[in-house]
Amino acid sequence: MTEELIEIGTIISPHGIKGEVKVYPDSDFPERFETPGKRWLKRPNVEELELVTLKKGYYLPGKQRYVLTLKEVRDRNQAEALKKSKLFAQKRDRPQLAENEYHVADLIDLKVIDQETGKFLGTVVDLYSAGNDLLVVRLDEPFSEASSSSKQVLIPFVKEIVPVVDFKQKELKVSLPPGLLDLNG
Repeated sequence: MTEELIEIGTIISPHGIKGEVKVYPDSDFPERFETPGKRWLKRPNVEELELVTLKKGYYLPGKQRYVLTLKEVRDRNQAEALKKSKLFAQKRDRPQLAENEYHVADLIDLKVIDQETGKFLGTVVDLYSAGNDLLVVRLDEPFSEASSSSKQVLIPFVKEIVPVVDFKQKELKVSLPPGLLDLNG
């Protein structure tokens, strides 16, 4: 079942006394927090997912949080018990994207290839949103001879630097400005 779901946020605290919860979103799609329907909840240290029903939700301007009303949560004590729980939605409910928009989960594990040389540079392991999105790439080469751990670098996820996203080949082709990899080190 979990392979059919995608994590959309983390419950961070109760909101008020009627059982509403504040959620930090892991999704750029507000409809996942505002459109009523089924969601799944994974409590900390519990393997099984719980089915919950989103009754309503709204964005807290300036806070980068959503406030959700879940049918199953009726008071502040129940909301408090959900702190640090993860919220999931079905992958098939993913919103349609415009051209050159991507779901973060689809970018993870893509190979990063230097467009000019064809050299394999590393693998996408995460994406940070900070004005422009930044790809977190684990480089193929370790830090030093004495270390077996790989270095991670941040690569701006903009068309000029990442001109090719090829899901069939499971790779991104990059055209890095001189010194970008050194700058990250």
